Amino acid sequence: MPEQLPFTALLNRIFAGPVDALLRAVHLPPEYPQAPISNAVAMEILVVGFLILVFLLVRASLSVERPGGIQHIFEGLHGFITQQSREIIGHHSEGYTPFLLALGLFILCCNLIGLIPAFEAPTGASPTVPLGCAIVAFVYYHIQGVKRQGALHYAKHFAGPMPALAPLMIPIEIISHLARMLSLTIRLYANMFAGDMVTLVFFSLVPIGIPVLFMGLHIGVSFLQSYIFVLLVTVYLSGAVATEH
Repeated sequence: MPEQLPFTALLNRIFAGPVDALLRAVHLPPEYPQAPISNAVAMEILVVGFLILVFLLVRASLSVERPGGIQHIFEGLHGFITQQSREIIGHHSEGYTPFLLALGLFILCCNLIGLIPAFEAPTGASPTVPLGCAIVAFVYYHIQGVKRQGALHYAKHFAGPMPALAPLMIPIEIISHLARMLSLTIRLYANMFAGDMVTLVFFSLVPIGIPVLFMGLHIGVSFLQSYIFVLLVTVYLSGAVATEH
């Protein structure tokens, strides 16, 4: 049996049977039928539940005349993402703000949850979580590219400007786009994994004082990596929806 966090153990105690049956139905039998839910999945469920609760609270407390502190925070985040998208993508970028903001908040909460005792950061505990975020971003910007330009016109981007070079350009472009997923995954996972290890080592060596500094550094890295992830996805999105004039 793998080591389980308290919340993971609770989920497995309640949902192990249905989850095991579901995984077997799709021909993905779990290694541990008594504990098919991993710590990373449990932490993702917790983060999604937390964000939904926060969004509902913000929605319920919206006020034009007397906006509260949490409303100011979310308006500031929305304005920041919108402004950044407008500078990179252009004036038609407002429609992408909900996706970019939700993606950034999810990654940020996944990065920070590891600072709470009895929890761990899923982005630093398993590369599957950053890979999942990268796949979602990859699929999203290609869908937006097809919606914006049409499937045929969007596919022409992969052939390059000279038809004679298309047989060479198409495989290069496909590899380039797949490498973006790999780059997003490794950058986020490696930085969060290293941050978690450094904080853990100093906690075990000097449990008072100095670890606080590294916790502050870990918080800074969490914000920075979330920002870089969203920034890169915005740049990829810009390339996908750009139209020639």
